[in-house]
Amino acid sequence: MSSPLRKEVPAVRDEETPKAATPGAKRKPWVLVILGLLVVGGGIFGWNTIHFYSHHATTDDAQVEGHIHPVLPRVSGYVSEVAVKENQAVRAGEVLVRIDPADLQAKVDQEAADLANAEAAVAMARAAVSGNRSNVAGSRSSIASLEANLVAARVRQEQAASDLARYQALLAKEEISQMQFDSARSANDAALAALNAARSQVEAARAASSAASAQLDASGEQIGAAEAKVAQRRAALEAARLQLSYATVSAPANGVVSKKNVEAGQFVQAGQPLLSIVEGEDTWVVANFKETQLSKMQVGQPVEVEVDAYPGVTFHGKVDSLAAATGAKFSLLPPDNATGNFTKVVQRIPVKIVITDPPNPKRPLRVGMNVSVVVDLG
Repeated sequence: MSSPLRKEVPAVRDEETPKAATPGAKRKPWVLVILGLLVVGGGIFGWNTIHFYSHHATTDDAQVEGHIHPVLPRVSGYVSEVAVKENQAVRAGEVLVRIDPADLQAKVDQEAADLANAEAAVAMARAAVSGNRSNVAGSRSSIASLEANLVAARVRQEQAASDLARYQALLAKEEISQMQFDSARSANDAALAALNAARSQVEAARAASSAASAQLDASGEQIGAAEAKVAQRRAALEAARLQLSYATVSAPANGVVSKKNVEAGQFVQAGQPLLSIVEGEDTWVVANFKETQLSKMQVGQPVEVEVDAYPGVTFHGKVDSLAAATGAKFSLLPPDNATGNFTKVVQRIPVKIVITDPPNPKRPLRVGMNVSVVVDLG
């Protein structure tokens, strides 16, 4: 009886072993297929990734940039009015802040009075020139008359001297009386005195004419000095009026009021920041690429931009320009590799990207927004 039992046991095991091995044998092909698909998919993904990054440069170290205009007063004074509010849209030339103009207006009035005095001084100098010119003309006319008298006196004196010489010869011959000779001598003396007097008058008239000419020249110079004073005072008046115009602070460009820190009644200094105007229309993107990503980057290459504020929305643009230096060179403390221990750090180059899509009012690009960019290197 023991022998049949020993023969049955192996038979049962032979029947159970194939039944337990059959499901495992059926699952092995599916596992291999799945592993094969994973390997193929991983290879395709890896190839696509390598191909993508060999033809594209990406970075999320990028922000939206734009024009931010600081609004600064050019004159000091108390603020009389603030005409705008925070985040208010304004147009170029629109009044933002008014400063009390009382002191500036007083300065304008003072300069206007000084200009009027200078102009009056010019008028007086011109009148003096006119009077001196008349004096010069009169002295010259008097000189001409006195010179004619001098000529006549010289002729009379020569005639009297000739008569005296003739009478003296006749007296020696006793052909005339002593009284006649004395009369001729007196006439000669009188003619000589008249000649000397006429000569003195001519010299005095010439001296007066020279003095009048000198006064005319001096008064002409006074006109020049007075006119220069007028020009100076007119320039001061224009400067005062310009300072008065600065009491009204206007918007330098279209944009939105931001960072307003001025209120009515506040005393402000010239050059003190009052607020800023942020332009919302002209914006661009500055992306900081690693220097190893720039070997194929060129101006004009297409760019796709994704803004963190608008997930799933793609903006299109192009490379506008590449910075001439790394961002580190413009930092407050630029690195100096010639000092200390050198550690090589990959630098980043700012790249300007302009958006080519038309502005979308529903998705405005605000300055400072974080973005991700993809540059098609071709």
